[in-house]
Amino acid sequence: MKYIDIHSHLNLEPLKADHEGVIIRMVENNVSTITIGVDYETSKEAIEIAEKYDFIWAGVGLHPTDNTSEDFDISKYETLAQNSKVVCIGECGLDYFRGADESTKEKQKELFKRHIEVAIKVGKPLMIHARPSKGSQDAYEDALEILESYKKEHNNLFGNFHFFVGDITIATRALAIGFTMSFDGPITFTNDYDEVIKFIPMESIMSETDAPFAAPVPYRGKTCEPYMVKEVVKKIAEIKGLTEDEVANAIMTNAKRVFGI
Repeated sequence: MKYIDIHSHLNLEPLKADHEGVIIRMVENNVSTITIGVDYETSKEAIEIAEKYDFIWAGVGLHPTDNTSEDFDISKYETLAQNSKVVCIGECGLDYFRGADESTKEKQKELFKRHIEVAIKVGKPLMIHARPSKGSQDAYEDALEILESYKKEHNNLFGNFHFFVGDITIATRALAIGFTMSFDGPITFTNDYDEVIKFIPMESIMSETDAPFAAPVPYRGKTCEPYMVKEVVKKIAEIKGLTEDEVANAIMTNAKRVFGI
């Protein structure tokens, strides 16, 4: 496979309903993926999907806001994380986008810390969801403060900030603790990310779709699929002044290094 979408949700509708077609289009476009759980059931489903294909891997975790009714059973997630097809812990992190009071923030932080402890124990990277409130970098700042603290005692802690919307200051802090950042469809229809993509070294950049969400140009308005990650790679290449092949090869190298695929 030439391309990798490091963050998709083949375990969510409507991609689940068109499972065969999604896989066929991935193969036709030489695209591999890591499909990510957002709670215990979808984490199990991610593993089940990954076990069927040698070009698909899984992430297991509890999203900070998508399933607030689930209690995070650390032993159950540790068991899932031991599976050889699981290459990351998450998605996990902090989401303040729709507003979060101090109590909610503290609950999210505690949940995030438990994911970090699983990642440290099993020796696998984090897949971080950090979504700040409008006009701020608050979720990134809080997530990095937690990560920086753990990093002092656990140098093997590493991972990726998925759907990165942080600024250069946030990117600098992420780079300082050895984390990568991945970009999605929105970079194809707004220039808001150009400067931070120019700033981040190519060895710290990943490509993703977050399928079925946020389809890139020219597929806006359609259900996003992993094969569309090619458009994200093309745009990164344009912004960085590199060829598409150079970027695709660099990102695949990054994914092998970070996720051990």
